[in-house]
Amino acid sequence: MKLQYLLLSIILFTLSTVKVSGQTYDGFAKVKKGEIYFLIDSSGHEYKLATSVEQLDPSITALDLQSKELKEIPKGVFLHRQLKVLLLNFNQLTTLPPDIGKLTNLANLNLWNNQLTTLPPEIGNLTTLTKLDLGINPLTNLQTEVGKLANLTYLGLGSNKLTSLPPEIGKLNHLTYLYLSDNKLTSLPPEIGKLNNLTKLDLSSNQLTTLPPEIGNLINLPSWSLSFNQLTNLPPEIGNLTNLSKLDLSLNQLTNIPSYIEKLTNLTNLDLGNNQLTNIPLDIGKLFNLTTLDLRNNQLMALPPEIGKLSNLTTLKLYNNQLTALPPDIGKLTNLTNLNLSGNQLTNLPPEIGKLTNLTQWYLGDNQLTALPSGIGKLTNLTNLVLVKNPCKRPPLRPDSLLHSPQAHSNTSSRL
Repeated sequence: MKLQYLLLSIILFTLSTVKVSGQTYDGFAKVKKGEIYFLIDSSGHEYKLATSVEQLDPSITALDLQSKELKEIPKGVFLHRQLKVLLLNFNQLTTLPPDIGKLTNLANLNLWNNQLTTLPPEIGNLTTLTKLDLGINPLTNLQTEVGKLANLTYLGLGSNKLTSLPPEIGKLNHLTYLYLSDNKLTSLPPEIGKLNNLTKLDLSSNQLTTLPPEIGNLINLPSWSLSFNQLTNLPPEIGNLTNLSKLDLSLNQLTNIPSYIEKLTNLTNLDLGNNQLTNIPLDIGKLFNLTTLDLRNNQLMALPPEIGKLSNLTTLKLYNNQLTALPPDIGKLTNLTNLNLSGNQLTNLPPEIGKLTNLTQWYLGDNQLTALPSGIGKLTNLTNLVLVKNPCKRPPLRPDSLLHSPQAHSNTSSRL
């Protein structure tokens, strides 16, 4: 009995995607008991499995029809209202029939990677659904009836062609996961702020230019991706998201970092790469928990001394900016292991750079450096020092760690 309990525990706490016999069951483990297969979800719920309509009987609660090249759902499926799991991903479905609304016991409906362009109003009858995955379809709009699915905790809408969301999205107040990446959204309805149980919100790769103030109500978000949009500014309410540990704002059109970002003191990872930033606010120094700060591909001309207060930083990316000098305070970032300053206009480095004794990766290529400070000899943990495309006349004094590393040696001498 103890061994059986241990095996079951391993199944229940395994990774969310389990691959069995060449098939992937997202969110389930597939197990065999005698001659019968079951799907078991992460909560331990068990569903007797069929893999064809012919196998269906009143005891079957899960039907796997994924990767069957289906162009329509077999009509026999709708005779089995006891079904709780219906996997229809990787098919060629272009529409869902109104009969889909008869499956009122469904808890999990997977329609990922089909050819659906719209949903029938009857989708709103599936009020027991907790997971609905519609990712990778050409959906252009979301039916207002989706707002009736009040028990949803997971809604996957990534890689569609959505240009807007209905206000009814705000009725899904049990949602914890909402995937909207790779669509054509230009704005969000204010009702998005009612989804205050969200712990995952992916809005990357859209066409958003602004965010509604109500976004500040999503106080349970630990991470948030807004990369690859067209944002030019952020609302002050973003400062309310104090549980954020990771924020990705890369590949937008931001011209400044608002001062109210100082409130996000739990941030450990902040990505502001590929924007149009010309300066960094002094308040950046209050984000003392940051371990990774990415400011690549901007228009920064200087760093404030307050950058030195980010004493927990291990990675700092500043490549492809317009920096001409570094503040002496850079030497306070003694936990840095990766520092990328390539593609700037640096002519010299402060002596304090020699205090960064934990550096292992240091990129200085494509600058205007003619020499490095003698303190570089103290950086004994360096394994990679890149100085390509600098006007240095001779290699700088290298720390012992580089002298014994053939790869690093080439980076400091032959790549000048």
